[in-house]
Amino acid sequence: MTIIPDSSSADFAWMKSSYSGGNGDCIEVARGAIPAALPVRDSKRPAGPAVVFGDTAWGGFVDAVKRGAVA
Repeated sequence: MTIIPDSSSADFAWMKSSYSGGNGDCIEVARGAIPAALPVRDSKRPAGPAVVFGDTAWGGFVDAVKRGAVA
């Protein structure tokens, strides 16, 4: 896993998750910005850090969320 300290400086096309609710708890992803990886950031902090997940790690995280293992 890699961290980008200031995600606003990265020239990525960020998009909000379609699963984000209206309560402000949202993430943004930059699909296709980095081959075989997915940058993820808190939409409330666009100048904050982004965490870059490899494809396998991101897939495992999404599967865990779908199973209810991650809240």
